[in-house]
Amino acid sequence: MRTTRTLVAALAATLITLSFPHAASADNSAPAIAAFDAAFAKVTSFTYKLHSHEVKGSDVQDRVYDYSFMKPHFAKTLIESGDGRGSGGVWAGGDQVSGHQGGFLSGIHLKVGLHDGRAVSLRGYTIPQGLPQMIVATYHDVPGTLKQMNGGKIGGVNTTLLDLKVADPASDGGVTEQRLWLSDATHFPLRQILYSGSQVVLDQSFTDYNLNANLSQNDFPF
Repeated sequence: MRTTRTLVAALAATLITLSFPHAASADNSAPAIAAFDAAFAKVTSFTYKLHSHEVKGSDVQDRVYDYSFMKPHFAKTLIESGDGRGSGGVWAGGDQVSGHQGGFLSGIHLKVGLHDGRAVSLRGYTIPQGLPQMIVATYHDVPGTLKQMNGGKIGGVNTTLLDLKVADPASDGGVTEQRLWLSDATHFPLRQILYSGSQVVLDQSFTDYNLNANLSQNDFPF
């Protein structure tokens, strides 16, 4: 009888594994992630500025993006300064971006693939990958060792720090460690730094949040 129960349990475990193939993926949990999820659930649209410093090999890209987001999946960016200044794009879910280049080409709008070279940053980050909810999700989803600790102050605001040691850097763009500072007041990200070994390959700051932007779909022409 015991042998039968053991076999049934083993079979059930096998079926669960087959039914949920992602069960072996990361399931990092931390109070700061839960706090962000609760805060994010209360907003419908928001804007912010994303200051980004990216490094790929010997190449460096410094940009400031103006970001807008409206649930469930509308995002818009405009490069305020840096490489590609004046260029912008709109993502309405799916695998395409509607965008325009800066300067005299700003009146020409094209739809390109989400990962098209004209729609991504130096390290290949897409428009949705610059959204706070997408960034926080990586700390839950990327396999590795996650720790939460006091992050000190950023701009006079108390923060909580999430530190993720990546288990398989090759599957995370060569990133070995991810660090994210979240505001203790709003629970939204204020800064993120990604490392490849000892080298900083991405340094982002999030400023000028408006978490009650009252946007409409008209703000996201696609």
